[in-house]
Amino acid sequence: MQYRTYGKTGEKVSALGFGCMRLPVVDNRPGKIDFRQASALIHEAIGLGVNYFDTAYTYHEETSEAFLARAIPRSKRHRLLLADKLPSWKVNKPGDAEKLLNEQLKRLNTDYIDFYLLHSLRKSWWDNLQRNDILRFLEKARQEGKIRYIGFSFHDEYDVFREIADAAEWDFCLLQYNYMDMEEQAGEKGVRHAHHKGMGVAVMEPLKGGYLTRCVPEEIQQLLNKKRPGWSPAEWALRWVWNHHEVSVVLSGMGSREELLENVRIAGEAPPGNLDSSHRNILEEVRKTYLSRTVIPCTNCGYCMPCPEGVDIPGIFSIYNHMKIFENPENARANYAFLKNNGKGAENCVECGNCEEVCPQTISIIEKLKECERALG
Repeated sequence: MQYRTYGKTGEKVSALGFGCMRLPVVDNRPGKIDFRQASALIHEAIGLGVNYFDTAYTYHEETSEAFLARAIPRSKRHRLLLADKLPSWKVNKPGDAEKLLNEQLKRLNTDYIDFYLLHSLRKSWWDNLQRNDILRFLEKARQEGKIRYIGFSFHDEYDVFREIADAAEWDFCLLQYNYMDMEEQAGEKGVRHAHHKGMGVAVMEPLKGGYLTRCVPEEIQQLLNKKRPGWSPAEWALRWVWNHHEVSVVLSGMGSREELLENVRIAGEAPPGNLDSSHRNILEEVRKTYLSRTVIPCTNCGYCMPCPEGVDIPGIFSIYNHMKIFENPENARANYAFLKNNGKGAENCVECGNCEEVCPQTISIIEKLKECERALG
């Protein structure tokens, strides 16, 4: 296993971290973790050198933390690094965060959490957390020995990331990063800024939620095979992330022994700089080929928002483009169903036309929303 220094913390973390949100389950029930199979994966990962385990309050319908408490041998707890996340959206008044942390410590059956994150930060949640003295809470919890290092995971635009990153002396952060998302969310600029500030950088979604490995178009597969026919799409994507010296640990939700063994092997073979210019050029060609399959030229500028009827116009267009780009309708329809269930679907459009008047790309938004609803709904 390859180990990297986790920013200013100085901790040596395994390049591969075990994400505990996609563990094997019974009867396809997310809240029913298959303890025998999942704990066997945890034990084997530890034996193979993985020392970083990442969970959250909500994972597996709030059962992931308790599972880890049972699965990780008490005798090995001091050798492992445990990351957990405060559910940002549940903090509504001062004192809520402390209650949640104490509940998490009890679920995990531990006296301390090594790496504690504010979960899934975006502008509105960050503003609310600040109103509720979140930074003071984090420092107090650290002084009391309940947590060792403070950080945050992030899902918003780069400007918001910069605001949060500069608001405190964070020890680390968790960002979505892969060769297709260099300019999405915090993106490449966020990775570099965090590293510049001395923060450890953990990466989630290195395979873009499976988009880069499932239903790979033939033209993409041919491009990858042209350089290294023995590498799977997953290996290409993981090597790309590990190629960056700014990245300390890459999280992977491994649901099978085969995935674990493959990822451990790649982690051991992919130090910073493992890809030369010819490899990087291939992936840039792959990226451009994927992007050429975009059908709605939405740049997510946000000028069309907020929609008076609550329609998430950029979100819908992004889901539709992803379906066309990656040929993965199942994922796209599941993501769209989530939007619809939250009242943000295209069926709520009343054709007022406000969005079309301000769209810099002059997209026929009303007609495109109808097209998205037919394809996704």
